[in-house]
Amino acid sequence: MIGLISATAAGAAARDRLAAAWPERTRVYEGLVGEAVRAAFAECEQVVCFLATGAVVRLLAPLLGGKAADPGVVCVDEAGRFAVSLLGGHGGGANELAREVGEVLGAEPVVTTATDSVGLPGLDTLGLPYEGSVAVVSRALLDGEPVALEAEVAWPLPPLPVAAQGSYTIRVTDRAVPAGERELLLRPPSLVVGVGASKGAPAEEVLALVEGALREAGLSPASVAELATVDAKAEEPGIVAAAERLGVPLVTYSAEELAAVEVPNPSDAPLAAVGTPSVAEAAALVRGGELLVPKRKSAGRPAMATCAVVRRPGRGRLAVVGLGPGARDLLTPRAAAELRRASVLVGLDQYVDQIRDLLRPGTRVLESGLGAEEERARTAVAEARKGHAVALIGSGDAGVYAMASPALAEASDDIDVVGVPGVTAALAAGAILGAPLGHDHVSISLSDLHTPWEVIERRVRAAAEADLVVTFYNPRSRGRDWQLPKALAILAGHREPTTPVGVVRNASRPDESARVTTLAALDPATVDMMTVVTVGNTATREIAGRMVTPRGYRWQAAQEGAE
Repeated sequence: MIGLISATAAGAAARDRLAAAWPERTRVYEGLVGEAVRAAFAECEQVVCFLATGAVVRLLAPLLGGKAADPGVVCVDEAGRFAVSLLGGHGGGANELAREVGEVLGAEPVVTTATDSVGLPGLDTLGLPYEGSVAVVSRALLDGEPVALEAEVAWPLPPLPVAAQGSYTIRVTDRAVPAGERELLLRPPSLVVGVGASKGAPAEEVLALVEGALREAGLSPASVAELATVDAKAEEPGIVAAAERLGVPLVTYSAEELAAVEVPNPSDAPLAAVGTPSVAEAAALVRGGELLVPKRKSAGRPAMATCAVVRRPGRGRLAVVGLGPGARDLLTPRAAAELRRASVLVGLDQYVDQIRDLLRPGTRVLESGLGAEEERARTAVAEARKGHAVALIGSGDAGVYAMASPALAEASDDIDVVGVPGVTAALAAGAILGAPLGHDHVSISLSDLHTPWEVIERRVRAAAEADLVVTFYNPRSRGRDWQLPKALAILAGHREPTTPVGVVRNASRPDESARVTTLAALDPATVDMMTVVTVGNTATREIAGRMVTPRGYRWQAAQEGAE
């Protein structure tokens, strides 16, 4: 919950705007400001004060307990110009909250955390439990000192400017080792504990078994991702309570799924009880991994629980990102966030140049020229399979004549794939032209490099006969100069010569140009590969210099009747 506090009418107005935007996330604290601050500080995860920063500092000073426990606090000035991350920038989420508040109120977020100021991810904000000298290692990164990354477990981390060797170390490990003086340990959620239990097994016995198995194997409890068992034990109190005390989810599988898993220590007892020869080992291994601790029994007499521990490999992450048509303000916030998150960026060199300034220090860039789409897709998938966080970029929407298709054809279920939509060239051109896509429409690429012309022609004829608005991608190049005239001739067989046609070149870019002409008047020689051509349907009209396709023919008929 986010506590909202104000002292003046202007502050209350901004406060109420934020409360209206986030009704489920916020709580307004009325009354005396000092009492309101103390109550919100004690009751909320985050606080937004519409007060001067000096006043908030004085009010907060007696309440501060430590960065691990204090809520994040953001201050907004009386004029609503700035949203200042004052306290708990990383641990309390105030940096991100300042950005969110800024978006709602039109205020400029002010973030002074050192790592954020220079574009480095905070080592305490990576979403992984950590131990050791986070401040010391962060300072070394900021000062340009050589910091080594030792990944004993591959995990998709954001970009970090690390070296092969260094006096400081970031170690990604699930082993129960102490952190050195100049070392930060990151604990990936790589361990799965499979658990079986007799009916009525005490939570203490289950928990002691799990903790003992981890301790004797030299594994960190902070890296346990989940407890896993058979469906029949989903509500067994001892197992449920053990998962709660460990702070991890309980995941269950059917007996049929577990019976299909090959295990080193099957038994007749669970087969008779729940229908599978293994619960602990099979539940830990069902999604793959390395068996670190084979099935072991609890110390009770009789033993009422079993467990096994598996290390699952870190799943790489592939984000397929659409950059939009070119203008920076048409790049979505989600796309920008994925660019900052990726430690490896793969893309066409000219697209990389568009967003290079958004990349964080340490991002590894793998760029190539035109015509290497399949190679880029294979490279991106291969890097994700190594456990990296990868962004594969394309213009417009990555799923429309871009990189998503070849990448997903190459990827299997051994990596996580995230699609990030972008503004397409058709949409950007349509917005410039007016409203040509107001009814059913289709996009057709006229490039026959990968698609036979016979197939393209059949699609153009179908669109013409169906009276669809058509947007042509890749309409004409120096080596392909006859396809556009042929496509236009096909459409002309089904539409009047006066049908509006929109021609937009370099949509949203500094040298953008656009015009509306007609099907008869369009000169294909004025079109190139940077151009999008939109041909209206039989209802499309030019109104005040803009292309307009009505949402329904009934509206168009009524309009013509009124004339």
